Amino acid sequence: MNARAFPAGGATWLNDIHSGLNRTPVRRLAAPESMEALHSLLRETRDAGGFIASSGCRHAMGGQQFLAGETVLDLRGLNRILDFDEDRGRLRAEAGIQWPELIAGYRARTSPDAQPWGIAQKQTGADTFTLGGSLSANGHGRGLTLAPFIQDVAEFSLLRADGSLVRCSRTENSELFGLAIGGYGLFGIITDVTLQLVLRRRLERVVEIRDAETLPAAFEQRIREGFLYGDFQFSIDETSEGFLRTGVFSCYRPTDRPLPARPARELEEANWLQLLYLAYTDRARAYEQYADYYLSTSGQVYESDTHQLGPYLPDYAARIQQMGATHSPSSLLISELYVPRDLLPAFLQDAAVFLRETGMTVIYGTVRLIEKDAESFLPWAREKYACVIFNLQVDHSPVGMDRARQAFTGLIDRALARGGNYFLTYHRFASAAQLQNGYPRFGQFLARKKHHDPGELFQSDWYRHYRREWNAE
Repeated sequence: MNARAFPAGGATWLNDIHSGLNRTPVRRLAAPESMEALHSLLRETRDAGGFIASSGCRHAMGGQQFLAGETVLDLRGLNRILDFDEDRGRLRAEAGIQWPELIAGYRARTSPDAQPWGIAQKQTGADTFTLGGSLSANGHGRGLTLAPFIQDVAEFSLLRADGSLVRCSRTENSELFGLAIGGYGLFGIITDVTLQLVLRRRLERVVEIRDAETLPAAFEQRIREGFLYGDFQFSIDETSEGFLRTGVFSCYRPTDRPLPARPARELEEANWLQLLYLAYTDRARAYEQYADYYLSTSGQVYESDTHQLGPYLPDYAARIQQMGATHSPSSLLISELYVPRDLLPAFLQDAAVFLRETGMTVIYGTVRLIEKDAESFLPWAREKYACVIFNLQVDHSPVGMDRARQAFTGLIDRALARGGNYFLTYHRFASAAQLQNGYPRFGQFLARKKHHDPGELFQSDWYRHYRREWNAE
């Protein structure tokens, strides 16, 4: 924690939404609602010798949106759509806008006779992510042939430590373009973003049960057949032979079929809560019900932008405990691992053995695809990978956290050993050696950070941790 004293009123306490494992005392939480207010906050904090971390909806779990003892910006008040070019499909919006607002915004501005545009991708699992947060993490969705989010960005504005506001694109301030996307807020404050939209299309969902051994070939076949999106949601029942092996393979292909008169069959919040309860208490039944539901939706028609939206239960941990699924505080912690696609079956088999040995409970998991990222300075998608996401139940105790550390670092080792990688900021368990292996340009990343922000005005608890770890090496 920074040595500066807290103001007379004491600290403001913040935590992340998903895991609840980052309770952090900050000097102040500031929520500017105009560019003038943002400039003023930056100038005031810098002149007082303080530091700044930027946050959106606080889903991130590695501490990159928090900074103990310092100023945290809540940028959700900067949420206006600034411009929509219907001819080119370019949408400019403030960085604090969340995905439902963004989608509703361009739909409302689309002329009846204009070409229908839509987003190419957004992070799945929740909708309340900000546009700026999506850039800072360089996230991805479930596109079968898409690179990370950087590919969808035409340009953005960046408020730098000296107070200057610069445009960043592939031709203007191009180094900052590659540094700030996937730069976790360390190079300035992203204030507005121009997205390149894609043609909005109707899609048909096609669902089948697959074995992981056939998955690489099945994904490739779907791509050849013209499917645009898809994923594989594997069995979480560690007592079965199908653990991390059998799964629900759902893909989406363009169709000329009309949208249904009634909304497509979808699970409501109560249904998701019940499935989550079963995932804690009866994983065999949870997978069976989940698979049955998805199979029943095969053939449904969606739109390519709104099919990426979905419910999220921000208070799931407390509700699950109230239902008796757990007897002590716990929550889900995520990690995302990347492996060459042909090595995916072997990785899942190895991970199944390892997770059984650790006794960690898998509550949810999925496999997606990603294309190589050749644009960001610190890419996580170094090659064409399969992305494997694990949601593990973590008890909020020293023993529980130690078990989580062993599980996640073990999974990272298994991905790296196969020429893969891991996502940097879901947690701070990875060692400096793992960081060096997965992100060999991290030292250069730190150097460019110092070059563009000599006073290190923009920091985070995640940054301070790995700056210290890296220098200790």
